Amino acid sequence: MLRFRSLASLLAGAATMAIAFGASAETIKVGVTAGPHAQILEAVKPIAAKDGLDIQILEFTDYVIPNQALAGGDLDANSFQHQPYLDNQVKDRGFDLVSVGKTVVYPIGIYSKKVKSLEELPTGAKFAIPNDPTNGGRVLLLLQAKGLIKLKDGGNLKASPIDIVENPKKLEIVELDAAQLPRSLDDVTAAAINTNFALEAGIDPVKDAIARESADSPYANVIAVRKADKDKPWVAKLVKSYNSPEVKEFILTKFKNAVVPAF
Repeated sequence: MLRFRSLASLLAGAATMAIAFGASAETIKVGVTAGPHAQILEAVKPIAAKDGLDIQILEFTDYVIPNQALAGGDLDANSFQHQPYLDNQVKDRGFDLVSVGKTVVYPIGIYSKKVKSLEELPTGAKFAIPNDPTNGGRVLLLLQAKGLIKLKDGGNLKASPIDIVENPKKLEIVELDAAQLPRSLDDVTAAAINTNFALEAGIDPVKDAIARESADSPYANVIAVRKADKDKPWVAKLVKSYNSPEVKEFILTKFKNAVVPAF
């Protein structure tokens, strides 16, 4: 009987420990854009779970709502944007958000169904670029680096088409929502498309781009949180899980240099 009671006590203790362990798991909501960001976070999820962090992934289809949702408290973190874009959002919209860790780099590419190189672009060609702050300027800087245009005072990430001071080919710059750019390829001569939207549309950034940023692009994507949360333990767990060797290997294997780890 004594032995039975001991075994019962042991089982009860184990059950209590299991309940306590389950209760210690902290749930966070992380916003991502569909495609690679979502796929990578799925790979992060089981690693974070081992550290007592339950990640709920919420997908978005644009670059605006994830920061609004984070600032408004509907998300605990997001992973979809590079540092210059976050900086611009904080400055222009007053979001109290900060980056807490680097994730990946998406070298932006230029694609076309009509020409096979930038040299083949005809005079007056329609060239589509993202209409969001920083990404539009990023593309204009790329076009300048390729010798197609020249920007006022050398340009910066806030450059827009009105800052073009030299345009030998008289390119017609068309500004579109970043998510719409893959569908614009039938209507324009060429388009600069963010890698996540290219992959989502079945475009191979490595094989299909007629020009592309180098892999050491400075536009590293980041994990963002509210400033008030940046020192909380779950933030460190999230960053540690994302920056793990297992996730780095997943990125390299899955995306084959279309997406590059920034950690």
